Amino acid sequence: ACRPGFYKAFAGNVKCSKCPPHSLTYMEATSVCQCEKGYFRAEKDPPSMACTRPPSAPRNVIFNINETALMLEWSPPSDTGGRKDLTYSVICKKCGSDTSQCEICGGGIRFIPRHTGLINSSVTVLDFVSHVNYTFEIEAMNGVSELSFSPKQFTAITVTTDQDAPSLIGMVRKDWASQNSIALSWQEPDFPHGAVLDYEIKYYEKEHEQLSYSSTRSKAPSVIVTGLKPATKYIFHIRVRTAAGYSGYSQKFEFETGDETSDMAAEQGQILVIATAAVGGFTLLVILTLFFLITGRCQWYIKAKMKSEEKRRAHLQNGHLRFPGIKTYIDPDTYEDPSLAVHEFAKEIDPSRIRIERVIGAGEFGEVCSGRLKTPGKREIPVAIKTLKGGYVDRQRRDFLREASIMGQFDHPNIIRLEGVVTKRSFPTIGVKSLSRFLRAGFLNSILTSHPVSGGGSLPPSISSGRPVMIVVEYMENGSLDSFLRKHDGHFTVIQLVGMLRGIASGMKYLSDMGYVHRDLAARNILVNSNLMCKVSDFGLSRVLEDDPEAAYTTSGGKIPIRWTAPEAIAYRKFSSASDAWSYGIVMWEVMSYGERPYWEMSNQDVILSIEEGYRLPAPMGCPASLHQLMLHCWQKERNHRPKFSDIVSFLDKLIRNPSTLHTLVEDVLVMPDSPGEVPEYPLFVSVSDWLDSIKMGQYKNNFMAAGFTTLDMVSRMSIDDIRRIGVVLIGHQRRIVSSLQTLRLHMMHIQEKGFHV
Repeated sequence: ACRPGFYKAFAGNVKCSKCPPHSLTYMEATSVCQCEKGYFRAEKDPPSMACTRPPSAPRNVIFNINETALMLEWSPPSDTGGRKDLTYSVICKKCGSDTSQCEICGGGIRFIPRHTGLINSSVTVLDFVSHVNYTFEIEAMNGVSELSFSPKQFTAITVTTDQDAPSLIGMVRKDWASQNSIALSWQEPDFPHGAVLDYEIKYYEKEHEQLSYSSTRSKAPSVIVTGLKPATKYIFHIRVRTAAGYSGYSQKFEFETGDETSDMAAEQGQILVIATAAVGGFTLLVILTLFFLITGRCQWYIKAKMKSEEKRRAHLQNGHLRFPGIKTYIDPDTYEDPSLAVHEFAKEIDPSRIRIERVIGAGEFGEVCSGRLKTPGKREIPVAIKTLKGGYVDRQRRDFLREASIMGQFDHPNIIRLEGVVTKRSFPTIGVKSLSRFLRAGFLNSILTSHPVSGGGSLPPSISSGRPVMIVVEYMENGSLDSFLRKHDGHFTVIQLVGMLRGIASGMKYLSDMGYVHRDLAARNILVNSNLMCKVSDFGLSRVLEDDPEAAYTTSGGKIPIRWTAPEAIAYRKFSSASDAWSYGIVMWEVMSYGERPYWEMSNQDVILSIEEGYRLPAPMGCPASLHQLMLHCWQKERNHRPKFSDIVSFLDKLIRNPSTLHTLVEDVLVMPDSPGEVPEYPLFVSVSDWLDSIKMGQYKNNFMAAGFTTLDMVSRMSIDDIRRIGVVLIGHQRRIVSSLQTLRLHMMHIQEKGFHV
């Protein structure tokens, strides 16, 4: 028999085994050891397995929230209880101002993938309500958690949903329903945070939720949805758009259309009332005759309506299957007639509603003006107006309007908003005070050329004969990002700059999710409004790689320099969201350097060769190390290794929530990270003079020598104060020298580690 502290699981000539950890016996001849207090053995655990206990609470809970989703992330518990079967559960509670008064959220909240049995330490929360305090309790569990009577160990975090976004639409009422229509109404949101612009109503058949959906808009808090099937249940979601943006979608509301019997009964009742009141003496035969006439006519109308509706849906779908929640970019070039794309995606504006004020620039196709647009029933709003220069040919008109066909498909706060297009014959209003400026700028000549005076001859067949064409977009007060940053050099905090980068990344994530590749992402194509909100623009270029002295992408009216373009796009024309991510890294560098030109005065050919050899732009002066590391990830040579825009947005959100991570600057880091994917070939400088000449700063040679910085090793140890002290006064020159010092330090470290090969 086994003595205390030992056990034998099976009878027979088997050696006794010592009790596994956290278990013991006090008696002889025991077949299983009992667990210590606070430790347990699961039903399927063998006797030889150590006793285990429930895990401790998860740690380091953080959240990331936007208008539609809340992401919760946490670290595993410090004590797993000695088991590997760890899972998590999340409990949601809605709390008032006093967090002690909470209630379970209920079925309105959705968790992706689920709220219990989670394997990974993250979960996404959907369909939450704005302006509500939510408390999420996150518990770690293992195979013995259910056996313990101790209080549950969980970590709680309280999240207040977006105070700036409009609140959700509450109750939706069905006012009436017919065979093919349903009338709905609702109350305006409690917290619109700005003027209500319109409402979006999304609906689909209950049985076809995963196949397709339709949507319509309404200016008022009511709508009549037509074109529905008789006796069919439909699901409706409604959201509001205000000056603050979109709210989330409301909860599901299920309503059913009327059947043929109910419509016939309703019509019969109306006919009987009218007939009785009018003549009172009509016989039953007359009433029945009228009834059959009217119902026969209704049936003919319904059949015609259904045929018309089928044709309309076939036309609108244009061969594209639309899935709920997924909006896909449609290339206007796939339309046999490009004008159809313009009419489908862009709204036609009456030119009399446009007042042009001044010329603010020149675009690829003509002038760009600022002005005012009068919206129906509302005050005027500022807009930018792109015009097509006079004497245009049909191809130029198509290329010009192509941008509107693309912009009209996008709806995101970080994408420039299309107000509409002008393609019909008419003149906009021009202020008298602005007349002389337009004459000097040639704007009126452009309009008059494209709108010839009658009796003055004829235009060639390829020249359009008189339709002033305009694209009207929202007005961005601060213009392009590169010029704005150069004008305000050094004026912003790092958090403000990261906020700008986050907005750009959010817009690019939206485009990437829609399947649109921008191909020309650069600071010059980012516009900035008065609130420092950055919006991606410039969608109308046709990009073709041609023979060019500097290997630049050529469009019908200008060149796109390769400084922003990924290597595979330069060499093989492989454009993708990954090549846009490379360009985004260059935009990051532009923002942190306040609009400096990437690669400075290097020629395009030198840029291509340097990138192929592993060279990457050094960090700008004052750049946090975490941001430069993200730039280097965007510049991975292997495109599949670059971050997706969703990853970039998530990373920047974490930096914004934890500003202390931005305090470590690149110049404070002793060892800089190598270029991604390979060890770079650093340029070999023999002297301080060579180094200064390579960065076009040779005018400061005497300053360095007079101050005693005569060797590259001494120069590599310089600080920004040293640079100012030797007489480098200009901010741009200071920044260029400091940026190059990072590469020089890497160069010196490379020499010390590997030595010269002679």
